[in-house]
Amino acid sequence: MINIIIVEWKRFIRNKLFVYVTAFFILSLLVIVFLGIEQNYNQQLRQTQAQKYVRQQWESLENVNPHRAAHYGTYAFKPVNVLNSMDSGINDITGNVIKLEGHVQNEIVYSEASQSLSISKFGKLKSSLILQYVIPLFLIFLAYGSLSNEKETQRLKLLVFQGTSLTKITFAKSLSVWIYGLTLLVITIFIQSILGETDLEIFTRMMFIIISYGVYYFIVSSLATYLSVRLRNNTSALSSILAIWIIWTIFLPKIWGNAVEKIYPLPSRQSFKTSMKIDRSKGIDGHNPTDKRREDLKVKYLAQYDVDSLKNLPINFDGIVMQQDEEYGNLVWDKHFGNNYNILQRQKTLFQISGILNPFVSLQSLSMGFCGSDMYHHLDFLKKSEDYRRYLLKTLNDKHAYGGSRTGDWKWTVGSNFFKSIDDFSHQIPKITSQMEHYLIDMVCLLFWGFMLPMIIKHRTNRDLV
Repeated sequence: MINIIIVEWKRFIRNKLFVYVTAFFILSLLVIVFLGIEQNYNQQLRQTQAQKYVRQQWESLENVNPHRAAHYGTYAFKPVNVLNSMDSGINDITGNVIKLEGHVQNEIVYSEASQSLSISKFGKLKSSLILQYVIPLFLIFLAYGSLSNEKETQRLKLLVFQGTSLTKITFAKSLSVWIYGLTLLVITIFIQSILGETDLEIFTRMMFIIISYGVYYFIVSSLATYLSVRLRNNTSALSSILAIWIIWTIFLPKIWGNAVEKIYPLPSRQSFKTSMKIDRSKGIDGHNPTDKRREDLKVKYLAQYDVDSLKNLPINFDGIVMQQDEEYGNLVWDKHFGNNYNILQRQKTLFQISGILNPFVSLQSLSMGFCGSDMYHHLDFLKKSEDYRRYLLKTLNDKHAYGGSRTGDWKWTVGSNFFKSIDDFSHQIPKITSQMEHYLIDMVCLLFWGFMLPMIIKHRTNRDLV
């Protein structure tokens, strides 16, 4: 088998078109990776500058009532990591900035796609686009060309008559093509690691990326080689392989995606906001002094401090009410946003199951996941930013309530030292080892295909006539 692989690679290298195409691939990947990292760096730089500016504004607040500062709010920026330059996933669609303020949980905004003059069918040109679509297509033509040439020259029959099993020939041919795809993949990752900043976490993610794409390339190479051997007519073989590639990459993801959205539909934006508004109105209203729930809270605190009026309270009751208002609002946000997040996770899980029929879906999911740009990483950012919003609001309301002011004194203010004492928002992408449970379905499906195809080739190839 090794001799067949060596002979196959000698034939590849002697082919000038193969050499030119390989050089084109390497040059294209080098340029795309470089531009992606440069764009990523510029985005990270602008984000850092915006974060510093927002923080500087926050720390510059002087003589402001804590509750007014809560309405002023701040911003959380979704962190960018170097692997986003390889596969930006859903980041270009979802947005990267969210405003954190009192009484409301905002949605993330300012997606790059929404600000783009033209939106491509496949999104921005990233190295993942070449690795997922172009290289597998070239591997298909490479495998087909190798077998069709052997069949046309009758060399395949000669090898079989000389005692070489058809199974061994098929495996050797598929491995030759797979090694080529794996070489381009490793070159891409190597360029990515050289041009971008790499630490242990990024290195770990890169290793998982190599494994995922490597298994997928093996699937494509094996399937293309097997069909080229099994189907006597070369035109039928090539048509069948290309049809499978088109179904995998274009039709099945779209059809299954639409089906998933029908099975687990998200509520419309209008009904979502209306439902939240109705539930929110059932809680305490921090800005309505005649609200009955506010009155019940008043009675509770008057009894707790054993006084007969709010002006005799040693604390500011307004701050207490505002925090109660926030805590009820948090229950509403958890109910409605949590329901949406649960639906999104069900959609994602059901979509991942389609990897049983389509390994390309599993590859895409793993690529986005290991690059930190999929839905799970996005939801993690939303959760962490909301946790910070609640911390921020509670700190401000507690200062309003227990900072030394009295009920009704809305002119009471605090200086910049207090605002500087509040921690700034900071978020790092979670370690991939803590997120692996989300990708078990994808890995199992991809490995299933990787083990299934060699079994099919082993048991079926020798039954086929040359």
